[in-house]
Amino acid sequence: MNVIVLGCGRVGSTLARMMYRDGHNVSVIDLLSESFRRLGNRFKGQRVVGNGLDQDVLRRAGIENCDVFVSVTQGDNRNITAAQIAREVYNVPKVLTRINDPIRADAYRSLGVVTICGTTILSGLIRDYLSTDRWAVEKDYNKEYLSLNI
Repeated sequence: MNVIVLGCGRVGSTLARMMYRDGHNVSVIDLLSESFRRLGNRFKGQRVVGNGLDQDVLRRAGIENCDVFVSVTQGDNRNITAAQIAREVYNVPKVLTRINDPIRADAYRSLGVVTICGTTILSGLIRDYLSTDRWAVEKDYNKEYLSLNI
């Protein structure tokens, strides 16, 4: 798949490295070139410096042939706007966006935008662990992260 990840923070860079390791063509967009250091030397995907809301930047990242678009910047507004551009303007088949505000995440989800809200997921996992002494996830994503060998 051709994948674009908007945002090269901890989440974006980890996702990009995982998808690249899985054999996908990955482009990462970030405002700051320094952010790409998180990708490490083994990542050979495309790195695009620029504003992910700018259509020229999106085209340089390959959005016209993109199968998956994921927006995971720190800003909910930037993420939802970029996701809507990917979905409505470029008809990207699979679009996912991170929304930190649970109420907004739910509102956009009800409009058909695939959202993930780390706030509710992390809170729920912690509460479940405190109540049951068990993690509610079967897969250890931390081990997978460490295997990326930064």
